[in-house]
Amino acid sequence: MSTTSVPRIFLLRAGSSPPGRDKRDAPVRFRSRPHAAISTNAYWRKPSGKHRLAHKSSQDPPRTIAVCFSLSQSLATTTAACAAMDAATSTTLLYGALLAAAFLYVATLRRGRGRGEGGLPPGPRGLPLLGSLLSLDPDLHTYFAGLADKYGPIFSIRLGSKLGIVITSPALAREVLRDNDLIFSNRDIPDAARSISYGGGQNIVWNPVGPTWRLLRRVCVREMLSPAGLQNVHGLRRREFRATLAHLHSMASAGKPVDVGAQMFLTTMNVITCTLWGGNIGTESERTAVGKEFRELVAEITEMLGAPNVSDFFPALAPFDLQGIRKKSDALKERFDEIFGRIIEKRVEADQAGADTAEDFLEYMLKMEKEGGDGKAAFTMTNVKALLMDMVVGGTETTSNTVEWAMAEMLQNRRILRKVQEELDAVVGIDGVVEESDLPQLHYLQLVVKETLRLHPALPLMVPHCPSEDTTVGGHRVPAGSRVFVNAWAIMRDPAAWKDPAKFIPERFASQASDGDGGRKVDFTGSELDYVPFGSGRRICAGIAMAERMTAYSVAMLLQAFDWELPEGAALDLTEKFGIVMKKATPLVTVPTPRLSRPELYSA
Repeated sequence: MSTTSVPRIFLLRAGSSPPGRDKRDAPVRFRSRPHAAISTNAYWRKPSGKHRLAHKSSQDPPRTIAVCFSLSQSLATTTAACAAMDAATSTTLLYGALLAAAFLYVATLRRGRGRGEGGLPPGPRGLPLLGSLLSLDPDLHTYFAGLADKYGPIFSIRLGSKLGIVITSPALAREVLRDNDLIFSNRDIPDAARSISYGGGQNIVWNPVGPTWRLLRRVCVREMLSPAGLQNVHGLRRREFRATLAHLHSMASAGKPVDVGAQMFLTTMNVITCTLWGGNIGTESERTAVGKEFRELVAEITEMLGAPNVSDFFPALAPFDLQGIRKKSDALKERFDEIFGRIIEKRVEADQAGADTAEDFLEYMLKMEKEGGDGKAAFTMTNVKALLMDMVVGGTETTSNTVEWAMAEMLQNRRILRKVQEELDAVVGIDGVVEESDLPQLHYLQLVVKETLRLHPALPLMVPHCPSEDTTVGGHRVPAGSRVFVNAWAIMRDPAAWKDPAKFIPERFASQASDGDGGRKVDFTGSELDYVPFGSGRRICAGIAMAERMTAYSVAMLLQAFDWELPEGAALDLTEKFGIVMKKATPLVTVPTPRLSRPELYSA
């Protein structure tokens, strides 16, 4: 097989920095909508000869056939591997898979024919086989919100051979997340997630609802994430926050700027790992090394899970792993497995030696594993590792990003920042350091956290739901197996539910609000479907209590102990960057100035 068999639209050269790159080799810019499915490590160039994309009129501009990236890349990068095979056989296999994908597309198209009342929700028609893949915007949450303006609060969109249903109103979200909760309770597992999560059936996020899922959730919520469980490891959290305070003070004393998101990611990671296994994994240097490795792994995993995968758009092609994403996912899982294995081995050895070990989350899970479960579902060592991964991956970037957004919004709205500091001064003062026990008295700070999560939800699109049977939502048919997106970002900016929805107004949640929202008394339980930062229904986030506490405590510590200014000449950028979690497009870098009364208060 040779690269001459690649469709003659674009030739792909793999590699992030190809040699001798000129204008023809420059990364293709897709107007304002660079296709989210294009690999970040792919460079495109036009082939020699005259091969232009035809288009009918100026109203129908030419579009790069972006999905060719998957076929071109896989053919170009797997040439060496295919050389060991019979060329005819490998070609037959690949094109057989393409035919299967085409067949599935036609079959699903016929099954879903007829849109409108009683049929599929309205939506863009798309192209044969590809659907709307070519028109996707990388900022999927805003792109879906724009389509909702055109087609209504529920619309359908075909992404390759997969049918997507997008929900963009509180009323329809209630149908999915509350009224028909059981039907929509399962997940459409991405190919990479299936690999990284030990097959997709061993953890909370992807496990289908059933005895095993109930056991896993009960283990997490009751033993680790309940108020009592969190209180048991309060001292460990306090230690990590004091270490962060000391580090920030050293940066402030040197006049150095701080990357707020990166620093809070590190703090959150240390807090979560200490909560999981008490920090008893060896010497301080060993603990630091494990934390560094975790940070690198979590960053790689979130980037990989946010990257588009042709195997998800065309499941018939999944066995070929055309982009190598599953291979990378397997490698990341093995690295996690190795770290968890070392930690578990140390704990087991300590138990066998009769050492006095902490009654932490890991200890509880090892006892559960030894007992084999609860009689209704088994609990294995694989479940132990999968739950550890859930906690490490799921709780770090979401919390640190929320803290970064809160700080950015307050630096943009100095009145709000000053009001939080005034409250902190009244409750705590500057002669001591804020503690978790102070949080219930910091009412305005709680409003700031709520408003941050409304405007910048950690997951702008909830983890997609997958109906177990054909059903209806808003009078429209939703087929079993379709991918249902709930656009939390758009719902919490719905002008029908929120006055001035794009503005950062914490007072809208006050009991005596005067901004027109009537003092919205919302919580994080998802009972009010226009405020769903953590989801709703039986699949609501299991870590709400920890996320709420960590976010509020982080912001309180940053603002009570320091004043914050942008570096000279720097501008504040509130642009969003879509991904599996919502990030700032540019990191928030600020310069802290100590404001506590005595330097020794900053000591760890």
